[in-house]
Amino acid sequence: MPELSALASRLLNAASWLTSPHTPDDYLGLIDPLLGARFPAGRVTAVSPEAPGAVTLTLRPGRGWSGHRPGQYLPVGVEMAGVWHWRTYSLTSAPGREDGLLTITVKIAPDGRVSPQLVRRTPPGTVLRLGPTQGEFVLPDHLPSRILWVTAGSGITPVMGMLRTLMHRRPPHPDVVLVHSAPSARDSIFGPELRMAGRRLAWLDYREHHTRPHGRLAPDDLGRLCPDWRERETWACGPVGLLDAVECHWARAGLGERLHVERFRLDPVLSPDRDATSGGPVLFTRTGTEVTADATTPLLVVGESAGVAMPYGCRRGICFGCLTPLAYGHVRDLRTGEVHDRTGQMIQTCVSGAAGPLTLDA
Repeated sequence: MPELSALASRLLNAASWLTSPHTPDDYLGLIDPLLGARFPAGRVTAVSPEAPGAVTLTLRPGRGWSGHRPGQYLPVGVEMAGVWHWRTYSLTSAPGREDGLLTITVKIAPDGRVSPQLVRRTPPGTVLRLGPTQGEFVLPDHLPSRILWVTAGSGITPVMGMLRTLMHRRPPHPDVVLVHSAPSARDSIFGPELRMAGRRLAWLDYREHHTRPHGRLAPDDLGRLCPDWRERETWACGPVGLLDAVECHWARAGLGERLHVERFRLDPVLSPDRDATSGGPVLFTRTGTEVTADATTPLLVVGESAGVAMPYGCRRGICFGCLTPLAYGHVRDLRTGEVHDRTGQMIQTCVSGAAGPLTLDA
């Protein structure tokens, strides 16, 4: 199979001169969106209810899919009235499934626009666009011997991807305690599956906290639900109030380095230690425009200033409406300082700067 993939890539490259200024990949995407790698896509194969207002979408990804790590989230593009709207959802499937499928689990957000569309009006056969997987809230390659997961509401979704990954690994397994908070047993996403897993798996202790009869989950409750919490590597995901309380609790115990929290940053934060002189020439292949960019200006602004029609959305790194393929070179995430250089990778131009000479497929 790798030989066939390499041969296909060589044939597409050889045919590119016939299709210029478009690429063969553009025409493949017109035949079937899953054949095109420039804008990776996935087709919904099943929609399964998980809890009131929450469903799991099973997707068959196309050529552009490059895999994920357990716990990462996925930007998903939904076409509504001819416009692509982007949101991010945690992957709830284990990486590398034999059937090649992946799953995301979506809960309707209050006043949401995209989540109701996905939950209520996305039948099998729907094509969704897929961005690059992201996030460092992941299951490590070298597992600690004891793990604690603390989740609430839809914060269970990245942990579900981790749990399913562990379930497919060979023994020995780490000793795992999962404390999940939901309004009631009926409202618990994956509730039946988790309760069954807790009974069946000797290495998993599943504890469920219901807020309607018992109030919000508080760090003090963990002393009762998981008495040895101080001795466990901990991952927490859920509402802001819970995460703030957990972070303070772990900090007071002097265990902040053993706590991993999933948070989304709303605004770009420039990394203070990145090389401020690492800009370079930027070529936009669709128009042939070439300009010199500094290291601190978002590539979205660089392109717009040069007259290039760039896709965009929120302009803050949240909606993934600005995704553009990197054809060559290095870009730097202006929030974290991380450098990306994988050819064909979809980058967020509103929060990426030049880290040397580069080419964008825009």
